[in-house]
Amino acid sequence: MIVFVSGGARSGKSDIAEQQVVEAAGSSPCYYLATAAVYDAEMAERVALHQQARSGHGQAIRWVTLEAPVDIDQALAEVPDGSAVLLDCLTLWASQVLYGSELSDDEGMLLLIRMLSDARTRSIYLVVVSNDINEALPPTDTQTWRYLAFLQRAHRSLAAEADSVLEVVAGCAIEWKNHGKLL
Repeated sequence: MIVFVSGGARSGKSDIAEQQVVEAAGSSPCYYLATAAVYDAEMAERVALHQQARSGHGQAIRWVTLEAPVDIDQALAEVPDGSAVLLDCLTLWASQVLYGSELSDDEGMLLLIRMLSDARTRSIYLVVVSNDINEALPPTDTQTWRYLAFLQRAHRSLAAEADSVLEVVAGCAIEWKNHGKLL
């Protein structure tokens, strides 16, 4: 099962995605593929807050964190078949693919597609979180336009492959697709 959770910044999408993973995992460990690279004090604080929130799910739930700023396919390969996994977030991953790696746009997309295929083949319950940043006027500079185009291409690929697509607004999930059917 692949679930795509999107929404605006600070909309509550990570909380909803974490709930999905916890419910799917049952008594098994939950896996967290962290795409954030900690590069300043603000990012370190955000990571600490996310870790603290995950520990609030109860003592019986164990989160195993795998750092994957770019190589999400390799990180997923470390997860046992049939596990529940949260990839948070595709937005940061896209920026690191484009501006912090040697990958081309097409190579980045292939990496994402490979990871999704691997998750499906290995019966992994995968929840992918991303920010919806396409609500403003189109950017005027080429680098921002390139990033937006790449991220939206990734979103379309992910939404097409996903069994469920959720949009989070003010902490409320709106389901746009359920088990492959648009609602």
